[in-house]
Amino acid sequence: MQRLEALKAWLATQFPDQTITVEFAAADADFRRYFRATFPDGSTRIVMDAPPEKMNTDAYVSVRELFAPAANVPAILLRDREQGFMLLEDLGTITLLAALQHDEWEMVRKHLLLEAVDTLIEIQKISQPGVLPDYDHALLSRELNLFPEWYVAKELGKPLTYAQRQLWDAALQVLLPRIEAQGKVYVHRDYIVRNLMLTPGKPGVLDFQDAVYGPVSYDIVSLLRDAFIGWDEEFVLDIAIRYWEKARAAGLPVAATIDEFYRDFEWMGVQRHLKVAGIFARLYHRDGKDKYRAEIPRFIKYLKKTSRRYHELQPLFQLLVELVGLDEDDNDDSIGSVFSHTRISSDQ
Repeated sequence: MQRLEALKAWLATQFPDQTITVEFAAADADFRRYFRATFPDGSTRIVMDAPPEKMNTDAYVSVRELFAPAANVPAILLRDREQGFMLLEDLGTITLLAALQHDEWEMVRKHLLLEAVDTLIEIQKISQPGVLPDYDHALLSRELNLFPEWYVAKELGKPLTYAQRQLWDAALQVLLPRIEAQGKVYVHRDYIVRNLMLTPGKPGVLDFQDAVYGPVSYDIVSLLRDAFIGWDEEFVLDIAIRYWEKARAAGLPVAATIDEFYRDFEWMGVQRHLKVAGIFARLYHRDGKDKYRAEIPRFIKYLKKTSRRYHELQPLFQLLVELVGLDEDDNDDSIGSVFSHTRISSDQ
């Protein structure tokens, strides 16, 4: 409440002759909150509240400037760095997640996701090394270790045994080199449908402040293997192929064949899903936030399905089975039939 009153006072000093109403709009998994400010003429702006003792907004500003030539990112209208307030352009109230959940027509859903794919490619096309932090071995490993630390030890309440730790280490020794060998581009790092807004022409892009320079498949995995909405394997493969074709045409460093690329896509997904399961468990057990806890099983399901599919990832599959058991559909491995039946035509 104290922060909200300070936010309103800040707005009053910036617009002394206007009566502005302020309503809660959204909150992130960290300490940032967003409010919608409505002005007397009916126009709206978004106010970011990022407590300066907990959040540094410098990265938000610098990445916003970096992405602006390629993507529809909100303009920064005013900023008070010391207080942690920012007045932003309002990109509307409809997330891509809400639009996808509302419209059940597959072609409409495909169209919306392909607009997101096009924006992603535009961001990746402007990539340069040495501008954003590297998504290096140390960072990838730290993220992976959130899984045993928070999901296994805290959520499941059964820390890894010595034998299970050996399975975990064996899986990482295979997984990390493959991920690190991928071509590198700018990585939004949370390119999910909750962070994309339905705006005219192309989607608005939010929550980009953690962007890094890393594996080319990371953001397309985030888009298609989401915590909050799931797709059939064939639909995911269809969009992934279309991304790969567009990326190849744009000269991006994706694998030369779709088989290689989809393997990169899936293995990158393993790293992301392990990380996110750990983060969601940490949010609950450390921070007392249960908003995302119910989404963890979706990621565990992704993980079991992918690790079962690849012989090299069998240690991870064995570990997951020991930790959470098998489900009825864990023996369903339909990727071969998906590859053989998916067809891409240029007019869709």
